[in-house]
Amino acid sequence: MTPATTFAGQKLALFGLGGSGLATLRSLIAGGADVLAWDDNAGSRDRARDLGITVTDLGEADWSGFSALVLAPGVPLTHPEPHWTVARAREAGIEIIGDIEIFCRERAALAPQAPFVAITGTNGKSTTTALTAHLLRHAGRDVQMGGNIGTAILSLAPPADARIHVIELSSFQIDLTPSLKPGIGILLNLTPDHLDRHGTMENYAAIKERLVANADLAVIGVDDASCAAIAERRGPERIRIHVEGHGAAQGDFVCAGSAVRGPDGAVIAEVSGIPSLLGDHNLQNTAASVAAAIRLGLTREAIAAGLRSFPGLAHRMEPLRRIGRVAFVNDSKATNADSTEKALLAFRDIHWIVGGKAKEGGIEPLAPLFGRVAQAYLIGASSDAFAATLEGRLPFTVCGTLEAATAAAAAAARASGTEAPVVLLSPACASYDQFPNFEVRGDRFRALVAALPEDADA
Repeated sequence: MTPATTFAGQKLALFGLGGSGLATLRSLIAGGADVLAWDDNAGSRDRARDLGITVTDLGEADWSGFSALVLAPGVPLTHPEPHWTVARAREAGIEIIGDIEIFCRERAALAPQAPFVAITGTNGKSTTTALTAHLLRHAGRDVQMGGNIGTAILSLAPPADARIHVIELSSFQIDLTPSLKPGIGILLNLTPDHLDRHGTMENYAAIKERLVANADLAVIGVDDASCAAIAERRGPERIRIHVEGHGAAQGDFVCAGSAVRGPDGAVIAEVSGIPSLLGDHNLQNTAASVAAAIRLGLTREAIAAGLRSFPGLAHRMEPLRRIGRVAFVNDSKATNADSTEKALLAFRDIHWIVGGKAKEGGIEPLAPLFGRVAQAYLIGASSDAFAATLEGRLPFTVCGTLEAATAAAAAAARASGTEAPVVLLSPACASYDQFPNFEVRGDRFRALVAALPEDADA
């Protein structure tokens, strides 16, 4: 844990008692802060009380004595409208921050030169975070990985000069981190996402830009217009990553085929034959991770060894099982169309389980890839909308639940008679209509696939 010593003696309001909220509360108390904590959800309050945490209704509190509101990243800051605690904090004239900001202040106080790699983007950030951490660990470095992936940042060991923090950041977390200044900031890509929370694409991009704006080194994928513009505004301490290489300039990283070429034009990474890094999108992720690893002193030999041993990321194009000819792949982490596009491009003869809480635009952007899909199996709240999109263009079955969809897809794939059918869970949707998060959704799919009987005739 990282005790929040920079808030010692201060009185704080904390809202949100989920996983990161509880970790933040423990950190603040360990650092000597006086914290009044609350959550609108009665179940969250009860769970906190069961852990011995005192819960105080912030709606009845005197906000004039607070020095800050510590807000969980899932709580609306601006859109569709500010949460009531945000309004109270603004009325009281106090700052509104999150757990990443607390970490940044601890780093500035304890070890301002401690290596800090911060990673964001609409897609690929979890794979890039996991890969970067793996490369560094494989080379024998002391690495702490967390943030928006896995462990809450304040549950990690504190900053130290020889300790590297590799942290995934969502736009929600960045928005609550005014002093964000990583040693290495990675921005992979930007496509419309979370616009219900940010209002416009321009707002969303501006928040993401903060991660690289003050980084000592900015690593930016430039194959979309928003990121290309951000790279142009960034100073000379930057590395631009081109997936196709069009418009690449001296000093850029270029991804082509299965290789990443560095600023000198030489091949610095090769992913051919590495099943955990299939697809052009993973070549971009690899390039960003390699750029960070080189900056932190790894040799090309160490990087190559680390790439070969990378196990991949759970819930992201994760091979689960093969039953006869049928492969089952868990891509539950694909929560928007752009992410699902990468999975559809990686396979053919797909029995596609899709649906949930739809993002803006739905699955219409995937229409050019419908020819790779044998049949779709619709689940969740998006079923009616997705059925309308697919009508007359692609065979589909409205299944409703993941359980029904998995059974139907497995049976159809087995009966298809084709050479290598794939049952792919790649929802292109958030999970919140039926599951708490994409991990729970993916775990449920994994369990369903594990329970399927073997079929010698498949």
